[in-house]
Amino acid sequence: MIFIDTHVVIWLYEGRTELFSEAARKQIDNDDMCISPMVELELVYLREINRLRVKPKTLISDLQLRTGLKISGSSFPDIVACAHDLKWIRDPFDRLIVAQVILEKSHLVTADKVIRKHFARAVW
Repeated sequence: MIFIDTHVVIWLYEGRTELFSEAARKQIDNDDMCISPMVELELVYLREINRLRVKPKTLISDLQLRTGLKISGSSFPDIVACAHDLKWIRDPFDRLIVAQVILEKSHLVTADKVIRKHFARAVW
């Protein structure tokens, strides 16, 4: 099971797979995909500020049908506790997404340079 970051979810939905690195494409093609509920909340935020046209529920439902995308159900208090130690991440969405990936002992497909610099299990 591989986690995918918010921008990866959007690009996947839009069919913009040419934006993926070869390693990212390989992970997406070969592993089951999962998102943190924080990805859904970030999609809601992006829609509120007019940076996303489609409704987040529509986007996620489409990817669930087309790709089998799952939404993780990890304990939120455990995620927050893990996030306390991630002082290198300023963005609260990213901080909670990475914390969830750590708790699930998984990897995160992301193009985010800060995450890739500090998180050894980031794939791009």
